[in-house]
Amino acid sequence: MHHLLLALTVTPSPDPTGTLRPGLSEDQVTPGTWGFVLTAFIVILTTFLIVDMVRRIRRVRYRAQVEEARMAAEAGDQADENGDAGPGTR
Repeated sequence: MHHLLLALTVTPSPDPTGTLRPGLSEDQVTPGTWGFVLTAFIVILTTFLIVDMVRRIRRVRYRAQVEEARMAAEAGDQADENGDAGPGTR
């Protein structure tokens, strides 16, 4: 198996120049300027969407932590009002 991999990496391709089929030009087979512009736009749009998603997830997580802290504080206040001073006190 090792010899096969070594042979595949060392053996050159039969046609390293990569010529085009007759009747085709470079402009017909490359994406060109519009392809680059659209790809760049998709990359930028995806980046903004990911940043916005992370911001929203962080905001929801923070709101959940604040709500938990508020609920714990309310539970502690209600326990104090009922005369329960907490564990270990008399």
